[in-house]
Parts: sequence; structure tokens; C-alpha cells
Amino acid sequence: QAHFVESGGGLVQPGGSLRLSCEASGFTFSRYAMRWYRQAPGKEREVVASISQEGRITRYTDSVKGRFTISRDNVKRSAYLQMRSLKPEDTAVYYCNAVETTLATTPLHDWGKGTLLTVSS
Repeated sequence: QAHFVESGGGLVQPGGSLRLSCEASGFTFSRYAMRWYRQAPGKEREVVASISQEGRITRYTDSVKGRFTISRDNVKRSAYLQMRSLKPEDTAVYYCNAVETTLATTPLHDWGKGTLLTVSS
């Protein structure tokens, strides 16, 4: 059974930076694209960024383009989200999950607990 452990969240001032990590287990990590999602209070979960199996293709939602960078390490079975120029509207619980491709719509596995990012002065 797939399992995700997200970490790295915290309280950051607007304009600050933070790096999130996602450790995956229970499936063949390198076979799947990986995706970061977030869910802000009172809102639905949304896609933030996706990365292909070998890391050659990345996709971002418009609101984070130029500020966030997704990456992965298949040896460590981990995905990362480097976030810069953070804004209060980035405040959310961040989750990762596997998908078939960077264009796929459906996450493949149950959700982890996520990691909370709060952007506030």
C-alpha cells in the first residue's frame, strides 16, 4: 500500500522561501509522475505542480509559476517543492501523490497527512 510522508512546512513571512519534501513508499516510485497539491482552509484541494517520471517535464498551476520548483530523486523515492516569494494566499496544507502522467487528473493513492504552510507576518 502506498504511503506518503510530507514534511517541511511551517510559518514563513511573506516573501520568504521554504522547501517541502515528500517521501513515498509502497509502490514503484520511478514509474509514476509525482504531483504536489494543496488545500487552503475552506477550499477544495488543488493541483500545484507535477513532474514526470524522469523529471524532464514539469507543470505548474498559474498562480505559482516562476515561484515554485518541483523536483524529484528516484533513488531516495522523494519529491520536493521549492517555494520562493511566498504569499499569504499560498497558505495551505500541502500533499503529494502519484499520478500516471503529468497530464493525468486522478491521484493514484490515498492521501498522506500533508504538511501545513502558513505565510503570515
